[in-house]
Order: sequence, then structure tokens, then C-alpha cells
Amino acid sequence: MIFTRKVNYHETDKMAIVHHSNYVKYMEEARIYYLEQAGLPFEMLEGDGIASPVVAIDLSYKHPSQFGDTLQIDVTVAEYSGVRLAFSYVMKNQKGELVCRAKSQHCFTFGGKVISLQNGFENYHTEFERQLSEQQ
Repeated sequence: MIFTRKVNYHETDKMAIVHHSNYVKYMEEARIYYLEQAGLPFEMLEGDGIASPVVAIDLSYKHPSQFGDTLQIDVTVAEYSGVRLAFSYVMKNQKGELVCRAKSQHCFTFGGKVISLQNGFENYHTEFERQLSEQQ
């Protein structure tokens, strides 16, 4: 699924390129968009008491982005086990140049404890499995 966003001036640094920390924010924006489009909006998960904290981030920067660039972020479900969920991100600029490859890993919690969606949240479990199988 493709999420598109324009780079804002305040996201750049003294060298006039996007500060590296902003790519994590872009990943979150793309992930939330993905979940909405998949019919699993974050508000719905949180409304059911489920949190999905980030447990790991892996980023590889390939080409700098600058103010005014339009980034296309291709986000997919890379892994899903019921307990853990990983997203993969491929970011390209409007010229098609690869800007960044990234991955975020998440777990699921309920009441502050790690859970498996297979136990009591089968509707979410089934949908994440479907998303993963469609992307393989």
C-alpha cells in the first residue's frame, strides 16, 4: 500500500536535508494509513484495549530527501505471528530514487501485558494473517 507525503521545511536540518529522525515519524504515518486502509484503524484497536508498541526499528538511508520532495512510502506487513507484527517500508522520492528501506517490529499488549491476538481477538488475528498472505 502506498502512502504519499510531502517533506515540510521544519523537517530539514542545517544541511537542507530531512533530519534522520523524521523517517521514524514517516514510518508511523504510513503504518497508521495502512491500518486504516486495511479496515483496522488504530482507534479501533485502542478502543478494544490493544496497544501495539514499537519494539525495534531498522533503517537504511540510501538517498537524502529535501524540502518539497514528495515521498512515496510502500508499506507492507512483513511478518505476523499473533504476538509480533512487523512492517516493511520502502521510501522513494518523486524521481523514483530509493530514499530509505526500513522495518518496524511491534508486539501487542492488553492491560500492559504482552498478548497473542489468537486468544480473544481472533478478528484482528485473521485480518493480519490475511494481510500477510496477500503480500507474499
